[in-house]
Amino acid sequence: MKRLRLAGLAGLSLAASAAFAALPTVPAAAAAAEPARSFGAPGLLQAALGLAVVLALIFLSGWAVRRFGLQAPGNGRLLKVVSSVMVGQRERVVVVEIGGQWLVLGVAAGQVRALHTLPAQNGLGGPDAQTVLAPNGATGAGAFSQKLRESLDKLNQLRKRDAGT
Repeated sequence: MKRLRLAGLAGLSLAASAAFAALPTVPAAAAAAEPARSFGAPGLLQAALGLAVVLALIFLSGWAVRRFGLQAPGNGRLLKVVSSVMVGQRERVVVVEIGGQWLVLGVAAGQVRALHTLPAQNGLGGPDAQTVLAPNGATGAGAFSQKLRESLDKLNQLRKRDAGT
């Protein structure tokens, strides 16, 4: 079986060399007379358009993944960002869910503070969020803003007390 393979390979190489020898040769004068091809404006334009198309496809696929949520649901993460609101240029209030509770966090440059802890609620955080009544009767954003205001007032009182002593 090995000999048959070797004989086939030898015959194939002989046929290839015979075909190569039968090819017409180009005289040196004819080869020198042919101008060298250069990349002109059409070649550069084609390369630039090809690069632009590839980059556009990369950015489009990244946008589609973020827009349509093509990532695996949950990803096994313990922490989920429920909502986030900018309250200044570098400050934001973030609501995260962890272990069946919501933590309201104040995030500033270089520091994170826990403002409040709530039991996790269903149906919030999306564009079609349901209205949820707070214990005082306020709804959705009103309840959150009231809790935030209370937490900030408590923080200001503590700072005044500490400054006075």
